[in-house]
Amino acid sequence: MRLERRLEAARPGSVACVCADLLDVDALGTLVTNAIARFGRLDALVNNASSFYPTPLADIGWQQWNDLVGTNLQAPLFLVRAACAELTRRRGAVVNIADVHAERPLEGHLVYSVAKAGLVALTRALALELAPHVRVNAVAPGAIAWPEKGTLAVPKLQKEILRRTPMGRIGSPEDIAAAVHYLIAEAPFVTGQVLAVDGGRSLVL
Repeated sequence: MRLERRLEAARPGSVACVCADLLDVDALGTLVTNAIARFGRLDALVNNASSFYPTPLADIGWQQWNDLVGTNLQAPLFLVRAACAELTRRRGAVVNIADVHAERPLEGHLVYSVAKAGLVALTRALALELAPHVRVNAVAPGAIAWPEKGTLAVPKLQKEILRRTPMGRIGSPEDIAAAVHYLIAEAPFVTGQVLAVDGGRSLVL
């Protein structure tokens, strides 16, 4: 992987790639175990993996439901369960990557919006369950990187979204990374919160 090579070049021995099917609940424990074995500890879990595509109501089937809910809600829950003991020992942190549309659904993306809304609820519930030893928060991105396909890939809609974003521009992956770093490393008294990183877009949705 290009990212792995780039990170290893900057800091040798800092990266390990461990693969697992996130929809396979039984595989998630092995994923966490392998990560701990590689580094000797686990201080933070960032649930970033996500499926995203439109699901008009008339077309929704079990495959779309299982995929979108599986990656956006089920996997974060069971990854936290698998990592809970080690995160408790380390007084660690969990950051879930939610979406501004968890609060106000994105038209045509019914299942995705429901799954992200569930992830926000999961964030708050886990914050209660795991306190005081593990903090659990979420970051809710706005327009960060446009998808290559689907409704949001249409330039006209992109321009409209930016027009309605108070900051008037798209965000960057670095904006999200900075927010995640803050919640993991610089916010020891913050838990159960959802930090919108959206250029103010959620104010006008």
